[in-house]
Amino acid sequence: MAYHEGVRLAEPPATGSAETADDLLERQRLRESSARSYPRRLPIALVEGRGSTVRDRQGREYIDCLAGAGALALGHHHPVVVQALRDVLDEGTPLSTLDLPTPIRDRFVEQLFAVMPEPLREGRILFCGPTGADAVEAAVKLARTATGRSGSIAFGGAYHGMTQGALALTGRKAVKEPLGTLLPDVHHLPFPTAFRSPFGLDDGAAMAGRLVEWALTDDLSGIATPAAVIAEPVQGEGGVQPMPAAFAATLRRATKAAGTVLIADEVQTGLGRTGDLWASEAIGLDPDVLVLSKAVGGGLPLAVIIHRGELDGWQPGAHAGTFRGQTLALAAGAATIREVVRAGLAQRAREAGRRLTEGLLAVAADDPRVGHVRGRGLMTGAELVDPGVVDADGVPVPDGWLAGKVQGEMLRRGVIVEVGGTHDAVVRFLPPLVITDKEIDRVVDAFGAALRGVHAEADEGDDR
Repeated sequence: MAYHEGVRLAEPPATGSAETADDLLERQRLRESSARSYPRRLPIALVEGRGSTVRDRQGREYIDCLAGAGALALGHHHPVVVQALRDVLDEGTPLSTLDLPTPIRDRFVEQLFAVMPEPLREGRILFCGPTGADAVEAAVKLARTATGRSGSIAFGGAYHGMTQGALALTGRKAVKEPLGTLLPDVHHLPFPTAFRSPFGLDDGAAMAGRLVEWALTDDLSGIATPAAVIAEPVQGEGGVQPMPAAFAATLRRATKAAGTVLIADEVQTGLGRTGDLWASEAIGLDPDVLVLSKAVGGGLPLAVIIHRGELDGWQPGAHAGTFRGQTLALAAGAATIREVVRAGLAQRAREAGRRLTEGLLAVAADDPRVGHVRGRGLMTGAELVDPGVVDADGVPVPDGWLAGKVQGEMLRRGVIVEVGGTHDAVVRFLPPLVITDKEIDRVVDAFGAALRGVHAEADEGDDR
């Protein structure tokens, strides 16, 4: 052990250490805040990652269908990202420069604008703090500054982050209720979903669109014309709910008519995950502000907003932060953008997503507990239900207990997945865009086997 002025310094375990994953998890439990979440459902300690797979401390390999909540578009340790990081270190480029220019920063900006949807290619970029939540906060601040208004409209099922403003825009009530007042003047409207629609069995896209138009244009709606409307082209944490193109068109039309800034949160969908470079462009959402993080940093912390030039009315320093465009993240991000385009990974995500969806649907055909399979590209979800209990519309109720058990069973079978949606009943698949067909088939096989395994446990008397 090393000591300095009486303080014992921690050292890494020696090669061949007998320390186990359980030891690490127990130390984490004792040291870290109870707010930690993933290790509670995924009790593994990871030591290595390559491509779409990771390896734990016991040497067991897993297909990673979590991939940093979608941040790892190229998977773990992709050669182009590793080389970009090595180049920065070898060249001695400053690692943190606030917003002072560097050649690496400039390359990232040029690379990103080159692949922007056409309406935003002449826009502006703002580097935010290194999280998507901070970028959401910046987008709302920009809208309020540009319009002189204060209100925002978001949607049920949305997830925009855990900071005060972003959390106010988020749909899940459980994480907000203990906190009291968050960002004021936020209103939530129903999001159109194809399964378990808030409008019952009616046309959800048309009904949701009419509500948006009513909220923005009707003097009797009770909602002052807002500065911003924010939406995800595919809701992720809300249970993998794709926005219908018809609703996107109504949203764009209504916000333009009201002079309201339309913000697309593509923190999770952006850069090819849904089968198109930008999910909002594919459905015609045409946002005024695009919020990006996760994949755009190549797996390193980076967040930006891209917005139309006419909104750029901020004073210098109106939104600032220490880690705006940290150099390693900029290099990794530029390399990732280039590789996604060069390798056609958006198209690959579309094809791989189709294979994954077809496999999940085949499992669903033999098991009524799989109530609905949905998503776009490699952002896919399977909602698990209790087929013996239906709601007022005759739709089987969500079964979060089953989804949690399936998540655990899939982990035992070497596949990492997440859950989300109502009662956390949706098993979510967010693998790297480089996942192979063979790996997809293994994921589908693990899903089917996990369902059968839970069924066998229930038959043996394992209750809830």
